[in-house]
Amino acid sequence: MTDTGVAAGPARLADIAQQAEVSEATVSRVLNGKAGVAAATRQKVLAALDVLGYERPVRLRQRSAGLIGLVIPELTNPIFPAFAQVIEEVLSGHGYTPVLCTQSPGGATEDELVEQLVDRGVTGIVFMSGLHADTTADPARYARLAGRGVPFVCINGYHSRIKAPFVSPDDAAATRIAVRHLRDLGHRRVGLAVGPGRFVPVQRKLTGFLAETARTERQAVAEGLVQHTLFSVEGGQAAASALLDAGCTGIVCGSDMMALGAIRAARQRGLRVPEDVSVVGYDDSDLFAFTDPPLTTLRQPVRAMASAAVSSLLEEISGNLVHHTEFVFQPELVVRGSTAAAPPAG
Repeated sequence: MTDTGVAAGPARLADIAQQAEVSEATVSRVLNGKAGVAAATRQKVLAALDVLGYERPVRLRQRSAGLIGLVIPELTNPIFPAFAQVIEEVLSGHGYTPVLCTQSPGGATEDELVEQLVDRGVTGIVFMSGLHADTTADPARYARLAGRGVPFVCINGYHSRIKAPFVSPDDAAATRIAVRHLRDLGHRRVGLAVGPGRFVPVQRKLTGFLAETARTERQAVAEGLVQHTLFSVEGGQAAASALLDAGCTGIVCGSDMMALGAIRAARQRGLRVPEDVSVVGYDDSDLFAFTDPPLTTLRQPVRAMASAAVSSLLEEISGNLVHHTEFVFQPELVVRGSTAAAPPAG
């Protein structure tokens, strides 16, 4: 081995040169840190090292610009890994190393994860669907974090007392679009299955649902058209069962996982989806185009939202002025096989 970390000998240089489509002399110059090689060519040689499984010379390894914590609820819901993947990709493109933290049941709390990240000297933190979205949580924890000099950005949820950039989908618009879609298909009794009412995204989804159905919250609850439950398959199943009891032929769900539970509840009663009951989800991570039936859902613009969150955080880290406001992104209705014309009355 040479001090470059690559074994000596023309065969290995030749392999790298062939992979990078450059001369062996060029490979040698790159590995020894010599000048006179174009940046694009240098990158091709380094990429060839990676492809061939050779370790990069120490002097050529990219140094991280810093650690960025990513705090998310869990990984079982595919939408969270989808966000994490894009955030990691964008952060890495700016030279930062992401540190993924999840709040699994019985595991560390958000506050404990934040302490661990701060102890490790993170440059900033991205919060996804965290306590910032819980109206019963004390927002002072975020003021304390800012006071420790740690910039952060929050995705999915907003609190006026937290001084940070926020990135959210338009949840109210999402349920309005979903209800309108079902109404256009002839459904006259549409129900909403959402998570606990203390969360800002849930409150916004409810607002959109009530506006589109021209009902007050009291009316909707009295008629059994709104069911608060857990953001899970089991939660969706329980909520849908109650909505079916209330005579709903169309069900709008607060997540795609809940929509799977709604479909299960319908089938357990011998009902067909979409012939007897139409179901609309929310999120549209990659798997849900392949469910049975393929799920009609509201797509969160994951890449645009994740990129905006990282950009805002990096501006904060750089000391540039960033408006501590909420950037709201529009969801997109993706019509697939879980919605169809309403069944004949009776």
